[in-house]
Amino acid sequence: MLLRIPSVLDRNEVELARRMLGAIPFVDGKLSAGQAAQRVKSNLEADRRAVRELEQLNNLVMGKLVQHPVYRSGALPLRVAAPYYARYTPGMRYGDHVDDPIMGSDGALYRSDLSITVFLNEPSAYDGGELVVNTPFGEQLVKLPAGDAVMYPSSSLHRVAEVTRGERLVAVTWLQSLVRDPARRELLHELNSVRERLLAAAPESEDARLINKTYVNLVRMWGDL
Repeated sequence: MLLRIPSVLDRNEVELARRMLGAIPFVDGKLSAGQAAQRVKSNLEADRRAVRELEQLNNLVMGKLVQHPVYRSGALPLRVAAPYYARYTPGMRYGDHVDDPIMGSDGALYRSDLSITVFLNEPSAYDGGELVVNTPFGEQLVKLPAGDAVMYPSSSLHRVAEVTRGERLVAVTWLQSLVRDPARRELLHELNSVRERLLAAAPESEDARLINKTYVNLVRMWGDL
């Protein structure tokens, strides 16, 4: 499932995030890549040694993301990683790759079920730079307004097209879901969307009671702890 998460950050928050990134040095993105990814990765990433500055930035970006109802419904998150902040300037790209299945460090490992890209500048600020995700229905090109995010399976083959003008600025993170199976996650997200509308419109109805019971028990049945 390719899921758009609208307005994770508002305009003022996007501007604040960019100002905060302006105070952080960037390094070669290959430093964080595995052996296979190093051959196809060409970007810059915020230096993770800037611990204090990144902690403040993460509190803003991740604080807003994890509270977003679309994120919570679509991801059913169990563990989420601190993001990487990537910059692409003309000539930079990230070729076809699949994200590592296990991430984190010793003692804090997690399975990467879902990848998330939060866009931090407007599509008009750069040419190229589309996130290209291979799906059963062909390639899907994603280039969203600043503050929006997209969530997609970490197992999917994907790439970032070459930037030919301007600068692409994004935050990227990964998470392990409570529900490992992507088809079940999609069904739960769709069911929850209907559930929430029904609970808002007719919270005392028998239909609302039944759909709420069904959703909760399916999460219990399919949850992977």
